[in-house]
Amino acid sequence: MLGQNYKILLPTLLTTCFMVSEPVSAFGERPDDDFEKLEKFQETVSGEPISLVSKSSEKPVRIALIYPSADISDFWIRNFIALKERLIALQLKFEIDEFTSRQIEHSLQTQYTEQVLSSEKPYDFVIFGPSELDIQAANIQKLSASTDFKTFIWAFHTPNEQWSHQPDSWFDFSSEMGAEVLCDHVVKELGKDVEFSANRGIPGITDTQRSQGFIDCVEDKGDWLTVYEHFGQYQKIGGADGIRLVLGNFPEVTMVHNANTAMTMGAVDALGEADKLSEIYVTGWGGTAKEIEKIRSDELDATPMRMSDDLGVATAEAIKFHLEGRQTEVPLIYLGRITVVHSKMDDEELSQLTREAFRYSGKN
Repeated sequence: MLGQNYKILLPTLLTTCFMVSEPVSAFGERPDDDFEKLEKFQETVSGEPISLVSKSSEKPVRIALIYPSADISDFWIRNFIALKERLIALQLKFEIDEFTSRQIEHSLQTQYTEQVLSSEKPYDFVIFGPSELDIQAANIQKLSASTDFKTFIWAFHTPNEQWSHQPDSWFDFSSEMGAEVLCDHVVKELGKDVEFSANRGIPGITDTQRSQGFIDCVEDKGDWLTVYEHFGQYQKIGGADGIRLVLGNFPEVTMVHNANTAMTMGAVDALGEADKLSEIYVTGWGGTAKEIEKIRSDELDATPMRMSDDLGVATAEAIKFHLEGRQTEVPLIYLGRITVVHSKMDDEELSQLTREAFRYSGKN
């Protein structure tokens, strides 16, 4: 089933993954062999699992997972499930300790970092989903400096050459790519000279790519006008507050862009309460189950949809490759597949994409 879905979706999604801009490496242009490595690794991620070759050790692999899974978005928990289920499918024995937080709990992630580093029983792999990359830079370098384990980063793909210690791999969906494909869709759908607002997240790399990238693109390609920008801190209440401010002060706004699922849910709820859903075009971010539900009910108009389980599956495969001594086959930067889903799609299209995106986590 996984292989069949992959063959159906590959032409569109893999093209989308690479069409926005030339793929880049950690510190500049990506050579052709890195591009080929990513494409080959994606075939592994999208295909059926192949069991771990080396069975020399019966000891379970110890994994620490530090991530902001306590937020509304199901992105984190789904990839945790996908990671576990793929490891099971690979017949790889493992133990995972979760260290959870909310997106805004930066200091808590610092506590978790110290806890992992001081663990009496060392880990083999540490997966870190930063609350924000720049804020967590020191913690990432502390983890990366350890020789006890390999360090993987979730939800970012922008290494910093100034860092003294670098993670082993980055696993992400390109926010820049998502902004570009969403921009192309809404300009085609809504046309030129649209006045819009943006519910932005927390200042940093993610918001710059998701929000500023989208703003720059629609202003350039569609001659759109940014009337208002609201920093909603990636929180549901922040999305709702942004909408209420727009409704009360900027009646000319006909479109609202949201930088994550939580703010999208807040925006949709606030528009529903004000009976304005039919008047304002709303976009989300990520294609989470909550967003797909809102698209099906015509409350949300469009969202960049990640093939969500790709990230968890890719991480499981990277662990297996390391254990088999094939770590050179793991790309430094892995980017999962992404496309735009929208309210004009029929149930068959939405269901097919949803099955592929949540091929492991949808079973739970």
